[in-house]
Amino acid sequence: MNTNWRDGNQLTLLENGDAFYPAVFSAIDEAQHKVYLETFIWFEDDVGRKLHGVILAAAKRGVKVEVLLDGYGSPDLSDEFVMELTTAGVVFRYYDPSPKIFGMRTNLFRRMHRKIVLVDDRIAFVGGINYSAEHMIDYGPEAKQDYSVRIEGPVVDDIRQFVLSNLPENERPRRWWHRHHTRASDNETPGEAQVLFVWRDNDEHRDDIERHYLKMLANARKEVIIANAYFFPGYRLLHAMRNAARRGVQVRLIVQGEPDMPIVRVGARLLYNYLLKGGVEVYEYLTRPLHGKVAVMDDHWATVGSSNLDPLSLSLNLEANVLIHDRQFNQTLYENLTRLITEECRQVDESMVPKRTWWNLTKSVLAFHFLRHFPALVGWLPAHTPRLSQVKPPVQPEIETQDRVETTDKA
Repeated sequence: MNTNWRDGNQLTLLENGDAFYPAVFSAIDEAQHKVYLETFIWFEDDVGRKLHGVILAAAKRGVKVEVLLDGYGSPDLSDEFVMELTTAGVVFRYYDPSPKIFGMRTNLFRRMHRKIVLVDDRIAFVGGINYSAEHMIDYGPEAKQDYSVRIEGPVVDDIRQFVLSNLPENERPRRWWHRHHTRASDNETPGEAQVLFVWRDNDEHRDDIERHYLKMLANARKEVIIANAYFFPGYRLLHAMRNAARRGVQVRLIVQGEPDMPIVRVGARLLYNYLLKGGVEVYEYLTRPLHGKVAVMDDHWATVGSSNLDPLSLSLNLEANVLIHDRQFNQTLYENLTRLITEECRQVDESMVPKRTWWNLTKSVLAFHFLRHFPALVGWLPAHTPRLSQVKPPVQPEIETQDRVETTDKA
């Protein structure tokens, strides 16, 4: 399926779990017919138990509820936690569950990384926030900074069609050697309250999100702010950022300064010299780990979603973003990001760039070649076909007893 820009939507930016969870839980509490929720992480903590409670209550009053979790991101929910939901009628699925080997999760690649909620085909939420206490500000120094958007309007139907197309009964066979590409949808009649739903899969929409970033950078005239948690993009996107800066666009990049994984800082800093010399301003967010995946351009374009700008999100994971053409929403997100820059970031200068030694130069060259060719190479490699495994009451999804439903990378 393909989608188009839709007019007449109502949009609300939700920052962190403090705004996101009450909005989602309220929508589920008010659901009358159907709730569909998919997420990468659902932990059995205070937030996870609250989500469990509102879903259980909805199912008990007759709402049809379907849940899709990633088998890598959410492997440890207890039997009792899941069984209570499935016994109440919740359709509970795992994307690509795999057994642990020596206590380690093995299904690292091609993960279902989307975060979507659909309520009564009327309200949708799309963003980067999982269901865990670490997305709440009161979690402490390790609380994550992140965003989602609440949507009402015509684009919700596109999200509904996408959700339905990924259910097992609606899947069609895919083959890794087939190559189909869709053209990034242009906004032919720019206006206000316009939204385009975009996603990344391992079939027809392999690079849709990246291509929209590239188009945004090519069209920018005044200013671009990109805030991205795991920033290690392909060469094309780095080159587009420098090109925009060199023609006079103020390009500002916010990355993690206090990363949840140390390798994130190592990877990003390999790129600092290239970006700074091209005129890109780089800022490290210091208050907490940055988990956001958002951007704004000029005074009208914005995106919020699950897609990082790294090899996993751009080449392997299943992701979903919304693109938004709306001055009020753009201004709200712009003010939020500029506040982060002025109050909670430090600007990277030449003193923070690794010294120009032969070893650092070698690492940079290797990193650039990797970035330039990795997406194409990994896209052509054959891979196992991930499964959707449905949990039937009262069974917890252990590999030898679960009901397996064969699906595809697109699930």
